[in-house]
Amino acid sequence: MKFLILACVAAVAVAAPQYSYGVPSAESSEEVAAPQYTYGAPRADSSEEIEFVPILKDDRVHEEDGTFNFDFEAANGIRFSQAGSPDGDDDAVIKAGEYSYTAPDGTEVHVKYVADENGFQPQSDLLPVAPEFPHPIPQFVLDQIAFAAEEDAARARAGYDSDEVAAPSSLYGRPN
Repeated sequence: MKFLILACVAAVAVAAPQYSYGVPSAESSEEVAAPQYTYGAPRADSSEEIEFVPILKDDRVHEEDGTFNFDFEAANGIRFSQAGSPDGDDDAVIKAGEYSYTAPDGTEVHVKYVADENGFQPQSDLLPVAPEFPHPIPQFVLDQIAFAAEEDAARARAGYDSDEVAAPSSLYGRPN
């Protein structure tokens, strides 16, 4: 019984939040900095400054029938909005939404999407677009097509029917 109580006390002690106090600097008049909550391994010292970004909007609605709406907006310009419902085959969830943010180079990125039985289908002016067909065929491709036509003509002159498939060789023996 004593062992069980000791084990419970040890578990509570290990699970308690751990405080890390900053090292007082020579310039600071304070002897000990305010405690910071840490719940994992200590971070390596880094010169990277972490910016706090407040969340302006976080609305989540989940209905009983499986439909949902989600709207999120942060102070740094990130916006995300999504709605979905289990209207797909075998109650697969069909989602539609949009997100926007400012890229590091200052470009405004805005993407609308649908995710359904046809997969994820994003739409944006910034996404790459395949060239329209028919596009110009490169010369090396035209040369290869001409070479293949010459080979077919040479086989026809030699009396070999290109549609005829040769039978496998009977020289191969059965495996032992």
